[in-house]
Amino acid sequence: MHIPLIQIDAFATKPFEGNPAAVMPLEGWLVDSVLQQLAEENNLSETAFIVADIPAEAPAFDLSQPAYHLRWFTPAIEVDLCGHATLATASYLFTDVHPDAKRLQFWSRSGWLFVERDGDGYILDFPSEMPEPVAVDPFVSEALGVPALEAFLATDLIHVVRDAETVRNLSPDFGALAKLPVRGVVVTAAGDGTGHDFVSRFFGARAGIDEDPVTGSAHSQLAPLWAGRLGSTVLSARQLSARGGTVLCRVEGERTLLSGTCVRYLEGTVSLAVGGLAG
Repeated sequence: MHIPLIQIDAFATKPFEGNPAAVMPLEGWLVDSVLQQLAEENNLSETAFIVADIPAEAPAFDLSQPAYHLRWFTPAIEVDLCGHATLATASYLFTDVHPDAKRLQFWSRSGWLFVERDGDGYILDFPSEMPEPVAVDPFVSEALGVPALEAFLATDLIHVVRDAETVRNLSPDFGALAKLPVRGVVVTAAGDGTGHDFVSRFFGARAGIDEDPVTGSAHSQLAPLWAGRLGSTVLSARQLSARGGTVLCRVEGERTLLSGTCVRYLEGTVSLAVGGLAG
């Protein structure tokens, strides 16, 4: 069995920026243990797997536009939503498979997701998730090494800190963060002086990712939060990881639109023995 592998830097304007994702198109689903082993071998924050068959239980979709079943795996677990690997998958499909398509549809654990062309980049259409205020946990502040002004909880635990430099200079205790019962911990602040509306970093130790370079799915939580605080539904965000990446956000009620560009890094083929792989 030969499986294509395309590695793409998402939310990137040049090589070695943004977040690298592996995209692996399949003719049909392999057993979950093999998908997990492939993601572990790729050793990127996410590997995206797609098949062209949509499950019967999926709600109706636009039959005139390409549709795929999309799943994402970190080196440790399968996740419910991933922005950068969806962006990378769309870039591959628009470039290599559907050059004339205007819109792609992806059935996922988080329902239908959509991606449209936007000049040289793409717009992700994701469900919004408004974080709820929670008490600041001293254990988390100690693990992060900085005090939080406020804390919020959605899919991830969000700590708001004093300023962008505090976010940039964080050096967390990943072992401590891995003990928390959440997918990840996001640290964020207003973007004063950075040229962006807000900044963040994402730590996903529990999911097998100490720090994710650029986390699209976190911005479907951060953008609604900052839209309310800043009084604007159109926001520019910068993730201050070592690689760095910019996410343009637009909050439209129950949906959050995330814009970015991609840079293809490599193409290859994975060879596997067939026995025992089919799902």
